[in-house]
Amino acid sequence: MLEVRGLCKHFLVGHGPLGRFQHPDHVIRAVDGVSFTVAEGEVFGIVGESGSGKTTLARVVLRLSPADVGSVRYRGTEVFGMDKAALKRFRREVQPVFQDADSTLDPRQHVASVLEEPLLIHGVGNGEERRRAIRGVLGQVNLSPSLLSRHPSELSGGQRQRVALGRALLLEPHVIIADEPTSGLDPIVATQILALLLKLRRERSLSLVLISHDLETVAYASDRVGVMYRGRMVEVIGGDYFREGARHPYSRFLLGLDESLGETVLQEGVHEHVHASESGCSYLHSCPHHVHDCHVTAPSLREVAPGHLVACHVVK
Repeated sequence: MLEVRGLCKHFLVGHGPLGRFQHPDHVIRAVDGVSFTVAEGEVFGIVGESGSGKTTLARVVLRLSPADVGSVRYRGTEVFGMDKAALKRFRREVQPVFQDADSTLDPRQHVASVLEEPLLIHGVGNGEERRRAIRGVLGQVNLSPSLLSRHPSELSGGQRQRVALGRALLLEPHVIIADEPTSGLDPIVATQILALLLKLRRERSLSLVLISHDLETVAYASDRVGVMYRGRMVEVIGGDYFREGARHPYSRFLLGLDESLGETVLQEGVHEHVHASESGCSYLHSCPHHVHDCHVTAPSLREVAPGHLVACHVVK
């Protein structure tokens, strides 16, 4: 369904002439050679700390940001090579649900207009057919039709997230990329949103890319889990085995199963370029198990058990 190969997205951080004396220009490797696949009907979870590159990866896969290097193929077709018509079909069939619904819902529009807009953009149905589709999707996301006349600011956080999900579902997508869909919601509402996503996945045979820093949520919901650290995918493992079977030192650190050298947690969108050496392992300066090879070459993902991939020189 979705195949990502060797995807890279780097940002140059520049400084003025005076600033360069203390802070030379450097490159932030937000996404650094990431590869994974998502099968039809599969839930693929992506976890990692804030700043690990999860959101940038989602934006590049959706072609909302250009890639520097690499390939994204949807149903065998290269996304970055699509013409205008093919890209429009791709945008209809692969829908995002972003973390901050407030920033994606126009505060000037009523909920009815918010939901109808994607149908109008893609020329779906006449007025009555669009209204019928909107009423149907409201039932799917457990929202009352009485909310259609309200503005997003008049809704709760959970209701706004349901509106954002309903808007994505109206185009009957085959893939949903959900970036922190439960972040900022109270636990009960977050559980309801997750249960709703999984229910819709079963009913519609959706493929779902679930991006989150919530390990429990991802382990519970995902068929497979990919762990990202500083722009790189360091482990891919079955969701059922994630908590007990993770073998990369960073994955085990996140799960509380292993120690770390106590490196400061990254801020969102910021990577310490000093430690993100192109030639060595990105986790080198936090890993208590590093060996000589870790300083010399970046480990690639390799299979250590059926379906279990780890990028680590130490793990055999």
